[in-house]
Amino acid sequence: MTSAPSGPDALVVGRSARMQAVFEFLRVIATSDSTVLITGESGTGKEVTATFIHQQSGRRQRPFVAVSCALFSETLIESELFGHERGAFTGAIKDRPGRFELAEGGTIFLDDIDDVPLSMQVKLLRVLQNRTIERLGGTRAVPVNVRVIAGTKRDLRRLVEEGKFREDLFYRLNVLSIVLPPLRERREDIPVLMQHFLGRYFHRRNKEVPPISEAVKEAFVRYNWPGNVRELENACERIAQTCTCGTIRVGCMSASILFRAGAPPAVPASPRPAPEAVRPVLAAPAEPAPISLDERLREVEAGLIAWALRVSGGNKSRAAELLGIKRSTLGDRIERCGLGKALEGASGRDIDGARADHLAASSAPLS
Repeated sequence: MTSAPSGPDALVVGRSARMQAVFEFLRVIATSDSTVLITGESGTGKEVTATFIHQQSGRRQRPFVAVSCALFSETLIESELFGHERGAFTGAIKDRPGRFELAEGGTIFLDDIDDVPLSMQVKLLRVLQNRTIERLGGTRAVPVNVRVIAGTKRDLRRLVEEGKFREDLFYRLNVLSIVLPPLRERREDIPVLMQHFLGRYFHRRNKEVPPISEAVKEAFVRYNWPGNVRELENACERIAQTCTCGTIRVGCMSASILFRAGAPPAVPASPRPAPEAVRPVLAAPAEPAPISLDERLREVEAGLIAWALRVSGGNKSRAAELLGIKRSTLGDRIERCGLGKALEGASGRDIDGARADHLAASSAPLS
């Protein structure tokens, strides 16, 4: 059993027309007891959406139980969902309630419903039809009063056509359907999500969010975010934990994001979804904006030098040792990066402040 995630507010952070439509639909269905099917790629926020529905419903004072069906083998999933009686199998030394019973009066979220084996799909269908379960090894029907929300990362209609998902179960689940768009299809939400998550993680460190350079904002918008909102949140947490300077610059970013963010978005951000007739025109590739490799590398180099000077307390010999270069080479690179005047006379304690206006800093080597 899991408690509701602490951040359902992340769901309602978004200004795109597609997400506003989702928000409005969620507000309409929240007070219903009907089954909900949420479709979206991994990381788009299916569990957060389910939590939001639960917290807006009349069941909010009762349990919210989230289950990832992909975590359990075919032999274990029945016991996890429906529980088991003593002696049902080797090791079953006492009766154990399943997730449906633990969610009594509340909401159960069955994530990765597309991974449920066909043999279990029949039993789930009976639960949805009869609102009763039978524990593994038992014969007694146990009534359950729960709202069912299911999540899938794949198109269940296609799985039905391929014979991998029961058609009758699909129609039982697909009463209220929600499709969460991937982040790359709503890029106008990326800056506001970025501010939201940076604010969360910097405030956890009792710090204000530093100014964000335009280069960082641009890179975040251009990156395709295959891990969607979850990946963006992790990237913001990394920045909040490692950036110690006065400005968030490209040197604070993960190299995997920085160097894969060169291509512009395939479809320009729009305040409302484009009509089907004009989408092929909008999808035409745009002319890539030039990126100065020398400038980016100089920013990264400056960030690493400032990091080494900070952790060494301003001792250049120790800083050079940390960077694996000669002390004389360090001096040359400090001048080449334009850090000489900024660091002149600065102690180890105030190096961060001295470098803020001169470099793309990172408090740890770029990974």
